Amino acid sequence: MATYEAQRAALDARTATALAMGGQDKLAQRRDSGHLNARERIAQLLDPGSFNETGMLAVSVVPADRGSSPADAKITGTGRIEGRRVAVVSNDMTVKGASSSAVNIRKIARLKETANRSGMPLIFLGESSGSRVPDSLGAEAMAAAGQDPQQYCRRRETPWVSAVLGPCLGSSTWYTCLSDFVVMRKGAFLAVSSARVTSLAIGEAVDPEELGGWKLHAEQTGLVDMVVNSDEEALAAIRRFLSYLPSHADALAPSLPRAEAVAPDAAGLAALVPCERSKTYDMRKVIASIVDEGSLFNLKDRFGRAAVTALARLDGQSVGIVASNPMFKGGAMDPQACRKVSAFMVMCDSFNIPLLLLVDTPGFLVGIEGERMAAPAHIMNMIHALQLCSVPKLSVILRKSYGQAYLNMGGGRNSDVVAAWTSADVSFMDPQIGVSVLHGIRREDDPERFDRLKSEMARDTSAYALAGAFGVQSVIAPEQTRTWLIDALNAHRRSRNGGIGDHEMRSWPTYI
Repeated sequence: MATYEAQRAALDARTATALAMGGQDKLAQRRDSGHLNARERIAQLLDPGSFNETGMLAVSVVPADRGSSPADAKITGTGRIEGRRVAVVSNDMTVKGASSSAVNIRKIARLKETANRSGMPLIFLGESSGSRVPDSLGAEAMAAAGQDPQQYCRRRETPWVSAVLGPCLGSSTWYTCLSDFVVMRKGAFLAVSSARVTSLAIGEAVDPEELGGWKLHAEQTGLVDMVVNSDEEALAAIRRFLSYLPSHADALAPSLPRAEAVAPDAAGLAALVPCERSKTYDMRKVIASIVDEGSLFNLKDRFGRAAVTALARLDGQSVGIVASNPMFKGGAMDPQACRKVSAFMVMCDSFNIPLLLLVDTPGFLVGIEGERMAAPAHIMNMIHALQLCSVPKLSVILRKSYGQAYLNMGGGRNSDVVAAWTSADVSFMDPQIGVSVLHGIRREDDPERFDRLKSEMARDTSAYALAGAFGVQSVIAPEQTRTWLIDALNAHRRSRNGGIGDHEMRSWPTYI
């Protein structure tokens, strides 16, 4: 008859096998590559000693693989970051390439339920060779695969975060595309299929970097919010991102004590923005001179660069920043910028983060390429998202705001309150462009006639004219911007519902 001592010894042996992962040789290869293994990533991400693993003794359903599939390749559990609870999935490439299987899909499904029910952010540390072959082949395997109709359904009940830390195929790709924040390590890979499979499918050589490298996703697809050089940087970025968000949709974003909020020097703010509308500048420097010092956290900084989307703190409170950036395309919003802003507003509204809009745009970028990218649809998606936002929306017009972009960037009743710098200029279009459109001449063709027609077209487009028509509620000097925003944020706090929004966009598609 077995004794409890013998049973405990057997349990300890199985635990040790699970903790050994794919074995010393494979773990040594990880160390030599300079990348953390799945358990090291968890230890670095979470508060020390806080990880509570679930499913440690899970193994493959295939009898022949049970001895070689510790934790069935995906390590799942809960822990804490800065004392706040989180749920984590860490893919173990040393075990069957972290491939997806019937058992580890169940582990993830259970953890998702736990995270939603208990109000915890869900973190995916992605690295996977995709679906496990040959386990997934055949009609029987396919019939078993589709038994969870909600497997890839996002209602944004809690924040989801993904790190692309190696080759990401299969479910690692799908969960990445569903996440609110994605950080990718240089050298990692994200695609539907591997370069080898894709090459065989299309009959030509495929460059892995062109198929799914960091430049593709950070600069062209917009699937990646941040690019880093190491696993350690990726894990630090996840911790920082979550510090701006609540643990779930029915809570307020965490705030720092006002005493810890360091105000930047506002004296030099005006010098960052030239009065001449044709001169460029970097809006990111302006934002950094308004929000709490050191709090600016840019998202998708390499994509849709005519717009800035960022998290920050204002007087200790988490805020979302949407701004046009004259440094790129003169601040003219293109389809990529609209898509970037729409997705960001969805996240902020879903998790009760107030929006600050900083405006200096000549309008939307026009041209054949934009129309081919469905510019009108992206423009409408953006204004749709803005008008559905139920969080406080504060808008400041710095220099110019023309045409439909005036509305898309919070003009009129699309914000709770609007201020304009003394340098602001608002109209349907720049009079100089209007002359060319209406009369078909350019200044170089006939300077005297052009200037006369421009004067005839020009109306009072100043901040004071806009304030006189109650198009803005305040005209402010640049150095007053931070104080005005703090006061406006306090005035428009949603006290009746405890600051919790309507979340009408919680099921908004993750990529539009």
